[in-house]
Amino acid sequence: MNKDERIELANLLFPNIDKTKEDYENMYSERNLSEGAMVTRYGPSPTGNVHLGNLLSAFCDMVYANQTGGSFFLRIEDTDQKRMIDGGIDNITSVLEDFAITPNEGYSYGGDYGPYIQSERTEIYQTYVKDLIIEGLAYPCFMTEEEEAEIKEEQAINKVRIGIYGHYAADRDLSLEEVKENLSNGKTFVIRLKSPGDPNKIVEFKDCIKGKLKFPEHDIDTILLKKDGTPTYHLAHVIDDHLMHTTHVIRGDEWVSSIPLHLQLFRVLGFKPVKYAHIAPITIKDKETGNIRKISKRKDPWFGVKYYDENGIPIEALHLYLATITNTNFEEWYLQNSDKNISDFEFSFKKQPVGGTSFDEDKLNNLCKTYFSRKSGEEVYNETLTWAKKHDEEYAKLLENNKDDMIKYLSIEKDGPRPRKDISKYSEVKEEFSYAIDSMFEKENYSKYDGDKVYDIDLINNYIDNYLDLDVDNNDWFNKVREFSIENGYAGSPKDYKKDPDNYKGHVGDICEAIRVMITGRLKSPDLFSIMKVLGKDRIKDRINLYSKFISK
Repeated sequence: MNKDERIELANLLFPNIDKTKEDYENMYSERNLSEGAMVTRYGPSPTGNVHLGNLLSAFCDMVYANQTGGSFFLRIEDTDQKRMIDGGIDNITSVLEDFAITPNEGYSYGGDYGPYIQSERTEIYQTYVKDLIIEGLAYPCFMTEEEEAEIKEEQAINKVRIGIYGHYAADRDLSLEEVKENLSNGKTFVIRLKSPGDPNKIVEFKDCIKGKLKFPEHDIDTILLKKDGTPTYHLAHVIDDHLMHTTHVIRGDEWVSSIPLHLQLFRVLGFKPVKYAHIAPITIKDKETGNIRKISKRKDPWFGVKYYDENGIPIEALHLYLATITNTNFEEWYLQNSDKNISDFEFSFKKQPVGGTSFDEDKLNNLCKTYFSRKSGEEVYNETLTWAKKHDEEYAKLLENNKDDMIKYLSIEKDGPRPRKDISKYSEVKEEFSYAIDSMFEKENYSKYDGDKVYDIDLINNYIDNYLDLDVDNNDWFNKVREFSIENGYAGSPKDYKKDPDNYKGHVGDICEAIRVMITGRLKSPDLFSIMKVLGKDRIKDRINLYSKFISK
């Protein structure tokens, strides 16, 4: 076809499109940002629930945009209407909100570059495709699904590349009259790219994470618009990223094979390509086979984001873990800088892993413990209460009724050079500090004690009645316990006991252990004297009586 015929064809195929691509170029003006500012986008498809890999991608979008003074926006990519799930879009927005990954603009956030949902941008895509037809870079294809299937079957038998290209693209050079005849016969059509690619030529590309990559040029006549006039993902994202002035597309490396097509689309549309950064997949060592595999929604509870909320993993701690996946040097930096947070760290594509990133539950737990160790007792209390109100209403009421004591317990051993690390989840506060609430302590009735000793109640009552002073400091308290131990036939230190065990009933540590078990129901706890100060002498006595009843059963 000559150009006049192509113009007639374009108007025939798109009679309702009266704008030009120049209209949209003027509508979506350049962003007023400083040099080096990144514009990133999270472009989820509402075809399934958000998972950890999605969260990692959105996290990367956020931190790179924020640290460069750019913009991070949310765009809903709903071109695959058949696979959309009920509530899919709400799931996307609620997860971002719940996990504090906050776009600067986008769907449900507003902004100057909307609509930020692709189903509302169909006219834009058709405008650009209309122009491609005029330029001879796209064409209507009337091939049926059955005909296309037959071609692919033939290609498979002949062991050649699968797709519509070369002589397989039967409708590529239809005349205007042939197109009109097909239309008059009611034939449906898609719009395909008339690919200018040559598979014998090489495309060189520099990925921000993976470095230099080489591919054969794309030569498949890819579908741009489906039969209903809606775009494919490939076309939509290229046009949107151009008009929204995206600078960096950060996405999973399953899209690496699409690079030649996407670069070709940028070129035929006359756009400057974005920079691509392909994230390595999150992997895990399979417990059954020992092999490394991608994390799976069927096999791994950590895959779904609900796991983190339901188990009480703090949002900020999860961000820390995502940061360790994003940059290999983050964890060391974080552990060495207790006074800083994620926003102080400079992320770099150069520090992102190229291969798979192994999911490490132990590392996640350790980061969570470090997170809790840097929080005040009141902060831990408030965050735990917020979580409990959502997931454990009964415990939330107990927390509210015992607020002052709980904050005191949670504040124990927080001010020293090595703050304790006994909590990795909000859900563990209930277990680790069950002794802090009288009703919970009575209900568990020493079920958490995993020892086999029976302690001398009279001895401990004697100490409480005649030696315990809660108004002294920790050193004076322990010296008094040592004095009591020696007067009652116990060594003043484990070292002295080891030298001559036959001369002692035990040592001062055994006295402390007896007190600890009686008032907490366990062999390990935060600083014993601090717990005793919170309880007070009367409640200590009550717990010793409870222990007496327990061992007399």
